[in-house]
Amino acid sequence: MKISIDDLHQAFESRVRLGIMSALAVNEYLDFTSLKEYLDVTDGNLATHLKKLEKEKFIRIEKSFIDRKPNTKYFITEKGKKKFNDHLAVLEQIIKSQK
Repeated sequence: MKISIDDLHQAFESRVRLGIMSALAVNEYLDFTSLKEYLDVTDGNLATHLKKLEKEKFIRIEKSFIDRKPNTKYFITEKGKKKFNDHLAVLEQIIKSQK
């Protein structure tokens, strides 16, 4: 079986989107502030990448209020888990093929 970088999913080419998916893969959910601090990015940068992942249906969003303040939680979807795991598997195959 030939391994190609073309098998990697384009949605995960950005380090920020890769970081978002990595963080959500190991947490039940994370809120906007936690993701922003974890990834050390600006509000606008994070929001842009979250929208791209949401558009692909790799994450879902839950909005609520805590003490009259908006709170947004992000969750990885089943589709997101599968595509992310597939992406990681291709990366592993590429690394192993170079040994």
